[in-house]
Amino acid sequence: MNRTKLLLFPTFAISTMITAQTTSVTVSGRVTHKDKMALPYANIILKKEKDSAFVAGTITNEEGRFSITGIQPDHYFLETSLTGYNTQIQPIFVGSLSEFLEIPTVEMGLKQEKETKIDEVVISGSKKNEISNQLDKKTYSVADNISQSGGSVLQSMQNLPGITVQDGKVQLRGNDKVTVLIDGRQTALTGFGSQTGLDNIPASAIDKIEIINNPSSKYDANGNAGIINIIMKKNKQNGWNGKLGFTTGLGSLWERKQNLPTIRPQYTLTPKINPSLSLNYRKNKINIFLQADNLYTETLNKNEFVTRTYDDGTIINSQLKRNRNTNFFTTKAGVDWNIDSQNTLTISGMYGSEKIIDRGDQPFFNGDMSQRLRLWQFLEDELKTTVMGMASYQHKFKEAGHVLNVGFNYTFHREDEKYFYDNYLPATTGTDAFKLLSDEQVYDFNVDYIKPLKYGRIETGIKLRSRSIPTNMNFIPGANSVLDVAAGGKADYKEFIPAVYGNYIFENEKWEAELGLRLEYVRIEYDVNPNHPTYKSDGYNYTQPFPNFRLAYKLNDHHKFSLFYNRRVDRPNEVDIRIFPKYDDAEIIKVGNPALRPQFTNSIELGYKYNWDNGYLYAALYHRFANGTITRISSTVPDSTLIYAIFQNAGRSYNTGLEAIWNQKVSDLYSFNVNGNIYRNQINAFSVQNLYPQPNVFSADKQSAVSGNMKWNNVFHFSKGLDAQITAVYLAPDLIPQGKIKSRFSMDIGLKKAIQKGKGELFLNASDLLNTMVIKRNIQGMGFAYTSNDYYETQVVRLGYSYKF
Repeated sequence: MNRTKLLLFPTFAISTMITAQTTSVTVSGRVTHKDKMALPYANIILKKEKDSAFVAGTITNEEGRFSITGIQPDHYFLETSLTGYNTQIQPIFVGSLSEFLEIPTVEMGLKQEKETKIDEVVISGSKKNEISNQLDKKTYSVADNISQSGGSVLQSMQNLPGITVQDGKVQLRGNDKVTVLIDGRQTALTGFGSQTGLDNIPASAIDKIEIINNPSSKYDANGNAGIINIIMKKNKQNGWNGKLGFTTGLGSLWERKQNLPTIRPQYTLTPKINPSLSLNYRKNKINIFLQADNLYTETLNKNEFVTRTYDDGTIINSQLKRNRNTNFFTTKAGVDWNIDSQNTLTISGMYGSEKIIDRGDQPFFNGDMSQRLRLWQFLEDELKTTVMGMASYQHKFKEAGHVLNVGFNYTFHREDEKYFYDNYLPATTGTDAFKLLSDEQVYDFNVDYIKPLKYGRIETGIKLRSRSIPTNMNFIPGANSVLDVAAGGKADYKEFIPAVYGNYIFENEKWEAELGLRLEYVRIEYDVNPNHPTYKSDGYNYTQPFPNFRLAYKLNDHHKFSLFYNRRVDRPNEVDIRIFPKYDDAEIIKVGNPALRPQFTNSIELGYKYNWDNGYLYAALYHRFANGTITRISSTVPDSTLIYAIFQNAGRSYNTGLEAIWNQKVSDLYSFNVNGNIYRNQINAFSVQNLYPQPNVFSADKQSAVSGNMKWNNVFHFSKGLDAQITAVYLAPDLIPQGKIKSRFSMDIGLKKAIQKGKGELFLNASDLLNTMVIKRNIQGMGFAYTSNDYYETQVVRLGYSYKF
């Protein structure tokens, strides 16, 4: 039995993009006679409670209905009058939980009748600032992220509060179990399970990003760390309008560390090109929209130098260098048909094509660099194609905010991957190759219903998902190959998930409450090649409840406290259980585990927000504990130096931390935002059995650690439409599996200038301006230790222009 220390502590930091949003609440209702007969042409006046100042007014229509838009949360009087009837005056508190809510019917009596007292009514509205009033969501405009304009969505997210990026994945509060949505839907572009593709989606296609740490029951239960919702651009102005943009840039401006001898050059002066176009035409009942973006990049994707020292004194030096060419084209088009004032039909489609070519080298030298022991060169050629079709129908009932939504989504996603590896040894040369083809198809159907109430609203709905992924792997071994040819062949993944949910939201002047429950049935089937030497067909099913709860108390207009609880799940994605061995580098082979089971997580959070005239302070104390923690475990087998990395359920883990954001407007010229996180992670002792390539037992002791991170964002608004942004990021040392990652620091800067009477915009930015972001690790393995420094590309300078028409 192998026993060693394993530690799983990802990092977390929160950043500084703040986007103010406007409040827009619709107050509506119906006026009737006491016999329920509608009263048309009644006068409706809304006044401020504190000084009776007029706010808005209207009259009822033929059905006795009225609607007043653009009302901000506050205390009001609603005055209803009609000739021959007693004037009704009632206090109304407009809250902050729904944009559209209905007040109870106003029943008016004839003047000779005794007036009936009307109780106070609470109307919940949505106050959309960067941190929602519920303290459960943060919303940020991508356009305001000046220092990362022109890059990918992943790069843009690096400067958002609550997000860190590690190994190409976003993390929320130190956890990469994040569900990433596009326009509220899971897609193949960002992954139906594990997040994918974020580094290649152009940020120019994105309008804003929502971060939801405590999702309600209306969201899928998958993703224990929370949800990131990417909202695509879409314009609804009348007539023809649109936006044209072009961004170019250069990365890897010089070699930070010279290559080891005898390998191909590393990329420098890598070009970045991103043209984008959005078009919109709206006339009468029809709105047609188109968004198209292309992002071409050359990147020094990895440049890791490793020194490995064995217990017998042997020292091996190596370098893993990967030059990457990527072209990602995405387009979305559709039509909105406003059938009438109550019914809308939207049909849209999305197409994405992602081409990635990696050319890499990994030489191995002895301790004094006098002899090359081995050279590993590879070519990876991947083409990912995504086609999506979406149809949605919305019916608006006569009461504002009372809606029924029906949607259907279809996704086809193909992965066509080819890998070629050349292994140069002192005496021999061999070439390994394999090809993987995977066709994913997903059908989603959902029905969602929202009903406003006197003190809040109810939400309920159903969702059905059917997903299938047939995969075929073909191995072509060369001389001295380590490929397990018998582990190839076919596999078929099938997923069926029906779900139903209900959510109740309540609000009065002091208290808010939200109680929800989602019930999901999950059936997973994984059929594999019957001749596979290790794994057999497997699967699982369960029916589980996923409750959520929020209770908030408003001390006054400046202070608010919230308490959250939710239960969520992380289901293994198809790639996590995929049975085919795949090189991670020359000596590390990744393989899936069909016996992997879901990880269930319970989360508790206490939030606090303090507002003042020119700023706010937000803080959250959180605790999560998970059963069946999913992690990748690396182990060796006798008579082999290869490392096999396999996903396993490692037992119970805990994550406890404090998150804080301080936002301050100092003057019209300058504002800043400081945010950070300090946390403690723990994973209990566990023991698991890896079956591939042969059974071996891996054990780890209980481990825990405390770490933290901080970001400081500075925004300047100069005269004549010139804006600037400087962001500094510090990531403290942290623990990783079997070792430690050292501290990291970077600084981003950006300038943006409005031109052409506000229709045009120029920007210039630089990420990692000082070129200081280097990933340094120390690892202690069984029988060896190694240190690594990764000088991958982080410094990029971009220049961009856009024009609105």
